[in-house]
Amino acid sequence: MIAYDNRNWLLILSRVRGTVLPRIAGRIALVVAIAVAATYVYEEHGRDYAIPVTVHTIVGVALGLLLVFRTDSSYSRYWEGRILLGGMVNACRDLARQGSAYLATDDARDGFCRYVPALYGSIRRHLRGEREMPELADSLTAEQRASLETSPAAPLVVAGWISDLLHREVAEGRLSEVRLRVIDANVTRMIDYWGGCERIVNTPIPFAYAHHIKGFLTLFCVTVPLALLDSMQWYTPVAAAVVAFALFGIDEIGVEIEDPFGYDPNDLPLDAIGSTIEASVAASIRTAA
Repeated sequence: MIAYDNRNWLLILSRVRGTVLPRIAGRIALVVAIAVAATYVYEEHGRDYAIPVTVHTIVGVALGLLLVFRTDSSYSRYWEGRILLGGMVNACRDLARQGSAYLATDDARDGFCRYVPALYGSIRRHLRGEREMPELADSLTAEQRASLETSPAAPLVVAGWISDLLHREVAEGRLSEVRLRVIDANVTRMIDYWGGCERIVNTPIPFAYAHHIKGFLTLFCVTVPLALLDSMQWYTPVAAAVVAFALFGIDEIGVEIEDPFGYDPNDLPLDAIGSTIEASVAASIRTAA
């Protein structure tokens, strides 16, 4: 995620990283090339390829509604993902507090507070379709990391370790059943949040909708130079480029944010959130000590 000052409009306008311009530049260039060719033939050879602007005016309203729906759907997914990640942060902080307060031995507290960041870390890797977890080298043994890297559901493995640790403490009389249920409720919350994030990752925008809007948008943009010829003449390429930049850009923004758990500049800061959880757990351990 890119941090920026939303009051510094000049800095925002001057930045390219994080924008969709590099991804739509080829499409804009295609529209400009069509506009230049059509304008040249129209002005220099007198061949009139202009089409009535009425069609684009009417169709543009429908296209605008489609793009609004597309962007709104994508942002809803993005914001839901952020809410779920925020819930994970809160659950992990509460787990660290409970583990530090309720577990009686240093070994149990140490193991518990290593597993909590590992639970989030395994969820993060799972959402990104990754298996290797080098960031857990300091908190887990090589054997434990190997078991996570070969598991199709690594977060469940870590949640199982936490449950085993808690039940062992109960069996040895160092943790009450009441406190076990309280701690286990937060583990369950983490699994629920993971499931919510998986729903976002595994449920893309329906293909029929994506195909229709891209086809509709492409047809609109590649023919808009012909609708502008009569009124814009040699300014047609510039006007067509502006239209293509606006419409292709809105569609691409929706594509950029509909899966917010990856490594794109506008994706959610999963790595920074992981660092926050690790810092919170470490602070909890120091406080308990």
